[in-house]
Amino acid sequence: MHIPDGFLSTPVWAGMNLAAWPAAGYLAGRAQKGFEETRVPLLGVMGAFVFAAQMINFPVGVGTSGHLVGSALLAVTLGPAAAAVVMTVILGIQALIFQDGGLLALGANVFNMAVVGTLAGWLPFHFWGAGKGRKAAVFLGAFLSVVVAAALAVAELLLSGIPMPGAILGISLALFLVSAAIEGALTLAVFQALEGLNRDFIRKPVPARGGVLAAVLVAAVLLAAVGVVFASTQPDGLEKLAENVGIADRAKAYFGTPLADYETRFLESSWLRKASAGLAGLVLIYVACLLLGRMARRQRSV
Repeated sequence: MHIPDGFLSTPVWAGMNLAAWPAAGYLAGRAQKGFEETRVPLLGVMGAFVFAAQMINFPVGVGTSGHLVGSALLAVTLGPAAAAVVMTVILGIQALIFQDGGLLALGANVFNMAVVGTLAGWLPFHFWGAGKGRKAAVFLGAFLSVVVAAALAVAELLLSGIPMPGAILGISLALFLVSAAIEGALTLAVFQALEGLNRDFIRKPVPARGGVLAAVLVAAVLLAAVGVVFASTQPDGLEKLAENVGIADRAKAYFGTPLADYETRFLESSWLRKASAGLAGLVLIYVACLLLGRMARRQRSV
């Protein structure tokens, strides 16, 4: 789902940056206005969990994989505005540190997943999350978050002049729908697990969630340290689409990093390379989200 540099034309990536950053700034302001001090640890823990979950690719079709995006999960646990901020942090660190997604294309990825994706994931829960349709709303929100983000990414490629034969486009869209359905099931499973640990976890920003936060953080560590061993190595839906239309070799990286492709290059063991990179990412996401939360708290109190 992360668009690398080299896929989008200059007018498209520039236009998406012009659209994404004001929208992200507006949502950051909205998040600050309704910010509760007790939610600061929650930002870091949920950001770390979603980052770790995104590292675990699962098979979707023949030669294709997918992974949890997490936009809807963040939206229902943090609210749409704070979720957009946390997802923006995740996408920024992924692009800068792990070279997952382009720097010039960062605005497109933020717009697709952090802005529109979180709002699409939140709307069903907002309208139907308080009644009997709560589970369906969570599933539908997660499903829509992936469908909308994928549709925007494909549209941006088409606007960039990438030719897509109808058969290839149809297969890709079908795979995105499968990924969206899996996203819905995984998001609902995590949502129910969180409410099973503490039924007020979603509803109230109370400070007595230490045990739940610790459980989520432990799950994130296990995903980053152990789950990577079992993750599929097949390309995800967008990467497969790029291969099928012949643009995969256009992907560019403007600089190198020690943790590119989620591997610590100087280590010999394949597992240690992946696990150490994942754990480093968890720390970076957790600290960045905590710092943003504390900054928001201070500015609100001024």
